[in-house]
Amino acid sequence: MLVRAQRVQVKACVLSVHPTSRAVRLTLRPPFLHPGGAPRQLPGQRMGAVLEEATVKAFYKQFGAVFELDDGTLAFARLKHLSKTRKSFKPGAFKEGCKHKCRIIDYSLMDEMCVVSLKHQIIEARFLQYQDIHTGDVVQGKVLSLKPIGMQVKVADGIRGLVPSLHLSDVILKQPEKKYNIGDEVKCRVLECNPEGKKLILTLKKSLVQSKLPVLSNYEDAKPGLITHGFVVCAREFGCIVKFYNDVKGLVPKNELGSDPISCPDKVFYEGQVLKVMVLKCEPQQERLLLSFRLSSKPGPEDKWKCTPKEKQEVKYQIGEIVDVKILKKKDNGLEVSILEDEDNVVAWIPTLHLSDFVATSKLLWHCLQEGDVLPRVMYLSDKGEHIILSRKSAVISAVQEEQVVRSFSEIQPGMLLTGYVRNVMPFGVFVEFPFGVTGLAPKVSMSDKFVTDTKDHFVVGQTVIAKVMSTDEEKQRVLLNLKVSECSSGDSAAESLALLNQYFKELKEIRDLLRRGDPSICELVPGKGVHLVVQDVREDGSALFSGSSVTGLTVTATRYHLGDKNIAPGEKRKAIVLHVDALTSEVYVSLREELLKQRPKRRLRENSQHSAVVQHITEHFAIVSLLETGQLAAVPIACHFNDTFRFDSEKLGVGQTISITLKAVKDNDHGVLLAVQGPAKKNVFVRVRNESETALEEMLPAVKHSLSPGDVVTGTVKSVKPTHVTVAIDDKLTGSIHASRILDEVPLGSFPTSTLKAGQKVTARVIGGRDVNTHRYLPITHPHFTQSIPELSIRPSEKEGEFTAMLNLKEDSSLKKLGLYNVGQTVTCFVKKYNMLKNWLEVEVGPDIRGRVPHLLLSLNTKVLKHPEKSFKNGQAISATVTGTDATETNLCLSLTGIQSLEQDTISVGMITKVTPHIGLTIALPGGKTGKVSIFHLSDTYTEDPLGTFKVGKIVRCYILSNENGKIQLSLRQSRLNPKVNSKVEDIEIVSIKDVKKGELVRGYVKSITPSGVFFSLSTSLLGRILFQNVSPYFVQKHSLYEKYLPEGKLLTAKVLGVNRREKHIELSLLPEDTGMPSVLPESLGLPQYGAEEEKKEPDDEEKREEPKLKTKRRRGNSESGQEAKPKKRKICPAEENDSGIEVYYREEDEDDQEEEAAEKKSKVRKPGEAPRLQVSMGFTWDEDNAVDIPVLDQKEESSESEEEEDMQSKLKKQTKKEKELEKQKKEKELCKVEAALMDPSRQPQSADDFDRLVLGSPNSSILWLQYMAFHLQATEIEKARAVAERALKTISFREEQEKLNVWVALLNLENMYGTEETLMKVFERAVQYNEPLKVFQHLCDIYATSEKYKQAEELYHTMLKRFRQDKSVWLKYASFLLKQGQTEATHRLLERALKALPTKEHVDVISRFAQLEFHSGDTEHAKALFESTLSSYPKRTDIWSIYMDIMIKHGSQKEVRDIFERVIHLSLAPKKMKFFFKRYLDYEKKFGTEESVLGVKRAALEYVETKSSLADT
Repeated sequence: MLVRAQRVQVKACVLSVHPTSRAVRLTLRPPFLHPGGAPRQLPGQRMGAVLEEATVKAFYKQFGAVFELDDGTLAFARLKHLSKTRKSFKPGAFKEGCKHKCRIIDYSLMDEMCVVSLKHQIIEARFLQYQDIHTGDVVQGKVLSLKPIGMQVKVADGIRGLVPSLHLSDVILKQPEKKYNIGDEVKCRVLECNPEGKKLILTLKKSLVQSKLPVLSNYEDAKPGLITHGFVVCAREFGCIVKFYNDVKGLVPKNELGSDPISCPDKVFYEGQVLKVMVLKCEPQQERLLLSFRLSSKPGPEDKWKCTPKEKQEVKYQIGEIVDVKILKKKDNGLEVSILEDEDNVVAWIPTLHLSDFVATSKLLWHCLQEGDVLPRVMYLSDKGEHIILSRKSAVISAVQEEQVVRSFSEIQPGMLLTGYVRNVMPFGVFVEFPFGVTGLAPKVSMSDKFVTDTKDHFVVGQTVIAKVMSTDEEKQRVLLNLKVSECSSGDSAAESLALLNQYFKELKEIRDLLRRGDPSICELVPGKGVHLVVQDVREDGSALFSGSSVTGLTVTATRYHLGDKNIAPGEKRKAIVLHVDALTSEVYVSLREELLKQRPKRRLRENSQHSAVVQHITEHFAIVSLLETGQLAAVPIACHFNDTFRFDSEKLGVGQTISITLKAVKDNDHGVLLAVQGPAKKNVFVRVRNESETALEEMLPAVKHSLSPGDVVTGTVKSVKPTHVTVAIDDKLTGSIHASRILDEVPLGSFPTSTLKAGQKVTARVIGGRDVNTHRYLPITHPHFTQSIPELSIRPSEKEGEFTAMLNLKEDSSLKKLGLYNVGQTVTCFVKKYNMLKNWLEVEVGPDIRGRVPHLLLSLNTKVLKHPEKSFKNGQAISATVTGTDATETNLCLSLTGIQSLEQDTISVGMITKVTPHIGLTIALPGGKTGKVSIFHLSDTYTEDPLGTFKVGKIVRCYILSNENGKIQLSLRQSRLNPKVNSKVEDIEIVSIKDVKKGELVRGYVKSITPSGVFFSLSTSLLGRILFQNVSPYFVQKHSLYEKYLPEGKLLTAKVLGVNRREKHIELSLLPEDTGMPSVLPESLGLPQYGAEEEKKEPDDEEKREEPKLKTKRRRGNSESGQEAKPKKRKICPAEENDSGIEVYYREEDEDDQEEEAAEKKSKVRKPGEAPRLQVSMGFTWDEDNAVDIPVLDQKEESSESEEEEDMQSKLKKQTKKEKELEKQKKEKELCKVEAALMDPSRQPQSADDFDRLVLGSPNSSILWLQYMAFHLQATEIEKARAVAERALKTISFREEQEKLNVWVALLNLENMYGTEETLMKVFERAVQYNEPLKVFQHLCDIYATSEKYKQAEELYHTMLKRFRQDKSVWLKYASFLLKQGQTEATHRLLERALKALPTKEHVDVISRFAQLEFHSGDTEHAKALFESTLSSYPKRTDIWSIYMDIMIKHGSQKEVRDIFERVIHLSLAPKKMKFFFKRYLDYEKKFGTEESVLGVKRAALEYVETKSSLADT
């Protein structure tokens, strides 16, 4: 205590300033008076310490007591901490000097004093603060609250913990509140404790709380072999993730989940499950933990292969060593074997998938092997796990024996091809393991040349693969791989696929030898063997089961295809031929097809001969095919590479498919089949561009100062071999480079010079230059920085032996001068660096300092090479090129591999399509930057409908140069030009000028345009012909727009040359069917009038004018049918007709009848000489009745008599007098009158399509007429015509007539439902929804389905409607009506509940009412009453509902029920107007069905109501 004195100056520290009272609080304590001083801290072990004796120093009644502790420091105890309760507090016990037992519970930094408590429960408490709690402690707690995330537990005063919902029990609790109540005492275990964040996580799982096993709370404690409890937090296809204390977690891989293989861990294990686990491996720094659920700690007799580390050291075998083994035991996932050389000690394991390179063969071999069998030539693969693993994969064994393996991570180089096997398949990629334990990852994008949707579709665990190393990460020890076939294959897919097939059949022979021991009969059955069988059964799918003496115990099947056309019945005997034997499932596949059973003379087949074959059976690895010529069976591999495992459905072979094959093994063998590969029809695999570094030295070699001088000879070791250069380590620090051009004096074209050197090889070389470290530019020896460069070396014998001086001078020149030394036309040897896909050129290196470029089109004259240049030119390959100049920057030589292209006339070149112009042709880029044009007439020797369809921008083509004048180059792609030696058929010859066109010949060409003067027709690039409209079609067309529709620009047609005017260069052509022999360009279905028919209608009074066109029409018809060509000749003779427009000719007026008669005679005379050698047919005859002029049918007799008269028309014309002509004219007029009267009759029903056409023209918007028209066609079962009518109606009816259009749509839906397929119906429905109000279309289709009893489809459509139109009550009501008609009352009740949830509240009453009405009519009457009653109890004033209820009950209910309803209504308190309405209804009802008394009763009730109302009004 400080002594108070006046005017004494003291030093104080401001503690606080009160903002309102401005009171300043100070302290005089020494620690606060020194700036930067820190208050004294309490030692950590003192906190919570229990002191047996603490002496009271002072007691304050209102605050507490001050104690002196055993170390002399002072402590303070608050008043409430001096006793258990206030009542038990005794002040006398705290006199100065008294001693008490206390516990330090806190420390005050401001006062530098401990805070203590004398309370008994605090002194005895186990935990005082979060620091006292340790992970794994078992604690008692009290439930404070239950929340969705878990349960809050009070462990001690001020200490609370959380039990997550996952840890409330050993199993997950859905309703924890039923098990735990607030205030319950619980026993927990600490999972995690974070004192700084005051975070405490507990578990209530009994398995963990009561566990006696060690607590795993950090990775350092996880020693291999440790067994403890953990809980599953994740179960996936790769295994389980198990968690322990303090968030320590580890992985249990799939193969360690149990002794038996578990395919779906997520179905076996659940989240939160507590399990015993054993630690296999731990990496504390990376926090990686590998665990196992297999807990066998000691290798017993059953588990010999689980060797201890000590035992492993004693194993004398090395990885890659070949041993023979004996099978001890077969297990589900492999074989337990003993190595024969050391049978007693070493027990090993062969996983099932390591028995063969083929997955199917591995399973079959495991099935065939027995305990005690000896397996020769098995390779020691690894001993890293718990046991020695052996492999029998031949591809892996040969890779190890040929040293094509890496033994450690440091040996891996990008670009290496390594053989391995799939270790794991993950969604993001595939892990591949190689011998000696190296593992890499092939990401999803690098797995396949095809698009990868699901990685599991492409690879399976254990599958043999060949992987290419893409890159390595030394820090993380990671390897990235590429499994694409295009990157990993040698390029010879036929050889690779044959090797796979040979290996497969070799292993199949071993299996057959094993099978001979148990079941020799199955070994006798080989493909191609004939067997006699008895039909057992014919299945629903058309396949058949057989039995026989030679196939006892086997399932013999023939598919429907292999039964051919034979109808077989159970019990019949049949001969069949074996296609395939599956020993694993004991199934034999046979065929009864005649082409396979038929005995044919065997032809001598040659190797590499190509044949067509039919696929007969498909297995996992190969397909059985039969040769079309001989019927012999051959096996064709499905995969062309180990990595070729996936094919789209469109790529898969199908039984019955014809393919091209190349025979590879034709000698007799044990397999029963020939061996072949798929022929040239097989498509090449797409190759992705390989990225290479732009610089020659992609690894940045260090710059080391050296003392090398010109011409020094150095010795070094080859460090690495690249395509165009080799790096050589001259000493420990200095590294040099040898370019591909400096290895051999004479380089063979196509060779790879750098491949002659191997890594590690010693070489002697001479220094010829240097390369700048930063720019990699070549430096001559005289350069000032040469001593700090990378030395450029040469091992060419000529340069090593002294011919170096000449090179010295060459190297001293600048690169520009060096390029100038190469002359245009000079041939140089260069080395492929890479193909630049972006720039489309091949980058090459002529020397270490000279680079060149070969443009794409100068690489080859072979289009196949130009399509995939990256395949044809391998990096480092030596090629010969011709210098064409230097590039724009003058840093690279411009080269050509095809010589210097002159592009002269009549030469052949290659080009790339740059533009496709419709109806015109192609624009093609040529070598040297030139451009040429190809007309559509020069695309092919045979014109096609879509000549440009097969040409796309970027396509490479060979072209013939037709002309090269004034910089304009005209090209041709015709095969007759490109390959003149091959006498290919030229269907459409080239028309160069008008001289090539001859009168009377048929020519083909394309429509150019349609003008008022006719149709212009392109015959060649520069030649046009004209077709008059009269020569286009035999039909009369008023609107020229119809020609534009059926004769669009570019349409291919055949025309006949009618005339050639060479002086004016005019060509007249004809498209008429009788001229060309082709169908008319305008279809008959258009119903157009023929030439001649119009004249009869226009001039019925003039007999002569009518007869002339008839004759012409008939003559035309006769010619077209009999194939005569008299008419065109006649036309050419007559000059008047030649220049006619084609229309007026039929209406030309003749002055005299005699002239017409003479003209007719002349025409017939002209025709006769041409007809003489042919069959005489009367001119009125026609093969097709439809070609005749349509006249409405009135009487069959009249029709026949008229036709008879017409048949002999010519003879009558000659003999008739004027009187007879007059009589005939009157007769014809009468007939026409009859026809006109019949057509004008309003009661007449339409009898033909023409009648309907007239009607719909008059009323185009009348849907009923259109529907009758459709029905007319449907009666004649002309479905397509009915469809066409519907489509016409939809186009014709005005868009404003929505209902009329909808009627037609509904009719079309009906038509498709009855006569079409589900697909066509859906197409029409989708269109109808687009063009109409969707809800109406849906409803109509539902009605159609219901009417046609397609209830399932109707129900599905209603479900769609409920989702799409859920806010529309009519949909719910319509569906309810449908369900009730089906008798589904329960479903209707459920539907009402759904409807009330979906629809707004204001609609509820109406919907319930409508549902109730439907129930009354079709469903449960009682339920309907209940609905009405419940609605009216809720809404008693809804008079509309009351009215509906009354109406329905009057119809369906008893009189008592109806009167009850009326009685209830008249006692409601409604408006007087409404009450009057109900009283009136009640009175009417009683008058109709009741008695006089009941009528009086209603009147009395009404009177009482009126009196009550009036009395109320008075009051």
